[in-house]
Amino acid sequence: MFYLLMLLAVILSGCSTPYQTMGWSGGVDAERMTTDTYRIVARGNGYTSSTTIQDYTVLKAAETTKQAGGTHFMIVGAADASRTGTIVTPGQAQTTVSGNTAMTTYTPAQAHSFIKPGQDTYIKVVNVLPGQAPPPGAISADEVIQFVGPRAKKPQFQL
Repeated sequence: MFYLLMLLAVILSGCSTPYQTMGWSGGVDAERMTTDTYRIVARGNGYTSSTTIQDYTVLKAAETTKQAGGTHFMIVGAADASRTGTIVTPGQAQTTVSGNTAMTTYTPAQAHSFIKPGQDTYIKVVNVLPGQAPPPGAISADEVIQFVGPRAKKPQFQL
């Protein structure tokens, strides 16, 4: 029964977080802080890599920039919001008796550590006019969408 429950847990949570709005398994959101400043909040589950969360963060920043009418964004602050934890599976002892002999096999408890990557990033939306040079450190929203967008794991269906 225990192994069946573990298998079910793996099946239900065995996929990394897709590029989606924030949900129970993670995701990414943009929150407006001022007229031109946004906080990008990205969270993954234990099967999501930190580079995936970085891609989601920068892609959401680019999409938010375009939605706000900007062409570029600047990262003005960032913080690691990763979480760690441990799952402990219990030990198990099984005794078999054959005649006058009893044999016990023991499987010790096991601890499984995990990391749920997360990132909070503050961006400033910038609108660069044609022929104008972007400010130092500005990132092109169009280029991020072009190059990072295809790597984002977007869900194929919604429940």
